[in-house]
Parts: sequence; C-alpha cells; structure tokens
Amino acid sequence: MATSPQTYVVGVGMTKFCQPKTRKWDYPDMAREAGQEALADAGLKYSDIDAVVASYCYGEPTSGQRAVYELGLTGVSVFNVNNNCSSGSSALMLARRLVMSGAEQCVLAIGFEKMEGGLSEKYTDRISPVGRHMDHMVNIGAEPGLISPKMNNMTSDVIKLFAYAAREYIQKHPESNVKEALVKIAYKNRKQGTNNPKASFQSTMSMDTIANKAVLCPPITFGMTAATADGSAAAVVCSEAFVKRRGLQANAVKILAQHMVTDLPSSFERSFIDLSGFDMAKEAATRCFLQTGLSPKDVDLFEVHDCFSCNELLMYEALGLCPPGRGVSLVENSEWRKNKAGGELCYLDKKWVVNPSGGLESKGHPIGASGLAQCAELTWQLRGQAGKRQVEGAKHAMQHNFGIGGAAVVTLYEAPALAMEKARL
Repeated sequence: MATSPQTYVVGVGMTKFCQPKTRKWDYPDMAREAGQEALADAGLKYSDIDAVVASYCYGEPTSGQRAVYELGLTGVSVFNVNNNCSSGSSALMLARRLVMSGAEQCVLAIGFEKMEGGLSEKYTDRISPVGRHMDHMVNIGAEPGLISPKMNNMTSDVIKLFAYAAREYIQKHPESNVKEALVKIAYKNRKQGTNNPKASFQSTMSMDTIANKAVLCPPITFGMTAATADGSAAAVVCSEAFVKRRGLQANAVKILAQHMVTDLPSSFERSFIDLSGFDMAKEAATRCFLQTGLSPKDVDLFEVHDCFSCNELLMYEALGLCPPGRGVSLVENSEWRKNKAGGELCYLDKKWVVNPSGGLESKGHPIGASGLAQCAELTWQLRGQAGKRQVEGAKHAMQHNFGIGGAAVVTLYEAPALAMEKARL
C-alpha cells in the first residue's frame, strides 16, 4: 500500500493574545509579529514560502493578502479560510494538503483576528449558516430568547448550546458529580495558563469563584468560558524533501494524521451534545487513530477546544480517553505534578495532560488564530521548549479544534526525535 507524503511543522509563532481593544494594533500588525516569529523559528525567509493559507472570521475578503504583505511581496498564492472557530486548524490542514499534493514544498498557515468583543453575524439579509443549528436547538427543547438582554443573538445562542449540552450530560449521568468536574477543569486550565506568557489571563481563579460568580447559563459560569481575544498565530508546513534539503530535522514536528469532519446526521437528531460537535470530533479522532495505528494511550498531551469547560469534558470521551460517561472519573483521578522547570501540570487519570497552554479559557479566543496557537503549543511541547508548561517526555500530541456550522478538525503530531528515529532523516 502506498504511503502518504510526509509533512512537518518546522516553525511556529504566536503573538500575545489580549482582550479586544486593549492594544492599539490591527490585523496586519498581528500577522507580521506571528509570521516573522514562525519564519525565524524555522530559520527561513518569506521568500522561501511557496504559498500562504490565511484564516480569519471578522474581516473583509483578501485580508490574508494584506496581512502577509507585511512579510514581503513575492507574488505567491494566498488563500483565505473562514470556518468559524476551527478556521486556524482548517488553514493548517489546507497548507498541509498543498504540500502533500506536491504542488508546494513550503507553505505558511497564518491566522489572525481583531474581535469586536462577543460573537456576531454581519449579514442579516440572508440565511444564517448557523441558523439551522440554533433553530434545531430550540426545536429539541432549549428555551428561546436571549440568556441576557445585554448579549446579542450569536453570543447568547453559542453559550446556550453548550449549556444545554452540559445539562444533557448531567441528566445522562446523575451518578457523577459533573458540576464539580466542570469547576475543576476550568481551575486546571486557569492554573496551567499562569505559566503561559502569551495568554490573555495569567492568574488563577478560585474554585468558588468559578462555581458561583457570573452565572451565564446554568451550569456555565464566566470562569468556565473562553473570552474572545485579539491575536495571531502561524505555522510553517514543509515536505520531507524540503526538511532534508534545509537540514531542519532537529525541530521538525511530524504531522502523522489530520482529519476534518463536518456535520453528520446525528448533529440534527435529538442530542444537544451531538449538535455541539461530539460525534464530529469522535469520527475525526477515530480516523486519525486508524490511519496511524496509534491509540489514545499513545498520546501524551492534548490541546482541545475548551470554549467552555463542559466541551473539554465531552472531548475526553469523544477523543477516546475514556468510555462514555466516564469523563468525570478522569478529573477525579487526576494529580498535579511538578516538572523540572518548576511548573506544575495536572495529569488526568494520572496519564494525560490536557491544555498545558491553559487552553482557550486562559489564552482567550481570537477565532481565526486559536487553531494555529494550539499547533504552536504542541510544537513547542514536542520539541521540549515549553518551559514551565513542559510535559516531560512527550512523544505524541493531539489537537482538537471545533467551529459551529460546522467543522471539527483533529490533528495527531509526533516529536522530532521519534520522527527522525523512524524515518532516519
């Protein structure tokens, strides 16, 4: 059986994420900062880039071109991607596929976002791409209307969707202390985020505050939520031949598998959990494991889409860390361990570290950049460059990124040393 062309992440970059309008910059400034960092990390110049895939949601057409003009004017193809919150990983996937096709050898994936605050839709004179999801949410039992008069429809509906998914999980598993687990997940991400200098929030939040302050839509509180942010992240994806030719093996993180799944029939049946992306993530992860022959036990750390802590809990089961209904037990059987750099990380079920970056709950969520920020974190981790966030001995890592409307992207990575040993690069 023929093997697929091998692809590698050889450079990553990321701005500090910050709350909207707290820094005087625009999306070209963000992209320049992240793009230059990714190129420097790879030891490459922009003239080495054969094509660019740019991801963003809140911007005009061809914003990707304007963004990378800050890096150079070389005439390369620039493709713009918008897949809601999974835009960044969608850009990474398209960059990788350009390389796999043989058409390009070195492609830059770059995501950026200048948010207005909450989520919003600009065009109200046509069918909403997520309208079917939100209408179905009400049809299967969600209370119509805004959860707060201060919120717009989009922000309110997204919070409501995940809140009802959490309620469904609680109803399915009354024997488990789900609400306490949601608090502990949020606390874990906030605490791990204190060691991430590029996160919007770098302070802990008490469990009592997470549990009880600013209830948005029960059981979701503000402390369990990823706030929107401004920022950019980038990754340079190359072919195996390019890596060898440029001598980049030592820092080249291999992408073992990557799959996107869009809405399935189950998305529009009777489950808030499936409407919020569970089956899509499960199918994408299953494809990654089948393609590589690996299992969740072979993965050392995960970056998952914790737009809300309840979604992280659901992803424990969707990605195969435990059987259905056992996600809470992973949290209850967790332990905090210090690493050699003096940081402290939470090991779920004493095996896995999830969101060592602090996740979206700490970093913030610039929609077009979040997936590439996850890629950057896992690249640093697999190289052993994550400092106080370092998961020691990490060889394999998995990324999950989700956008309503819908697209779930799951990516499986391998450390440079292990990839070199296998390929004898």
